[in-house]
Amino acid sequence: MPGIASAATSVLIGHVAGATATLRVGAGGVMLPNHAPLAIAEQFGTLETLYPGRIDLGVGRAPGSDRAASRALRYNIVDEDFPRQVSELLAYLAPAALGQKLVAYPGAGTNVPVWLLGSSTYSARLAAALGLPFAFASHFAPAMLMEALEAYRDQFEPSQYREKPYVTVGVPLVAAETDAEAHRLATSSLQRHLRLIRGEPIFVPPPIASMDGLWSEAEQFAVESRLSVAAIGGPETVRRKLAQLLHETKADEFIFTSDLYDHALRLRSFEIAADAMKTLSVVQLQAV
Repeated sequence: MPGIASAATSVLIGHVAGATATLRVGAGGVMLPNHAPLAIAEQFGTLETLYPGRIDLGVGRAPGSDRAASRALRYNIVDEDFPRQVSELLAYLAPAALGQKLVAYPGAGTNVPVWLLGSSTYSARLAAALGLPFAFASHFAPAMLMEALEAYRDQFEPSQYREKPYVTVGVPLVAAETDAEAHRLATSSLQRHLRLIRGEPIFVPPPIASMDGLWSEAEQFAVESRLSVAAIGGPETVRRKLAQLLHETKADEFIFTSDLYDHALRLRSFEIAADAMKTLSVVQLQAV
């Protein structure tokens, strides 16, 4: 997909893991119907072998691109096949059984943590049934966030992977030194989402003074709906919005995406969010 550098997920993860020492690096995620579960198990088993304890594998069931790409990747869209694919992947990452004919190598016995990703209740219920952690794609499709989290927690079955539900929530982030600057920088993300719903390439554009005249009322509603859980603002505003979202979702983690045009400002955006999360963590500990 033009504008998204994620076609070779495992290659990118290896690049980032190789350039860092302690950072956990994961896929958010691999669209499993596009791939053979054995191939994904061996790719991520290799990563886990090279960087032990630092790799996560998130999997979803969406095609991840357009129909032409889906056909080229032999995408299987039959819903009932996805649970089988997930179970097959988990089996390849588990220790090989005596006499097992097909073994992922590397992969078998690595037990790479597997997350299910979703933007609806389907993957939430499947993650609950399998006892897996669940990540909700509210960074671009927040409409069913609360419904999916409720379904996941209510239906969760303890497993060898997790004893209790564990949730991460996607958050669009534009953090800057002031609210005004953050809203100006956020026009890059607004333009990008506008292009996405129009079916245009979504390379991150530079920020502009105003979105007036660029979108229709219907397009504005669609874009702003996609960003309804966004944390946009200066340090205090971002901290307040994240605290509110944490209170509403009871999330165990947030996963941030920050569509800023300038790389240095994007890094600063993450730094501001990290500082806010440290504050929230201290408040949580004090409340326990």
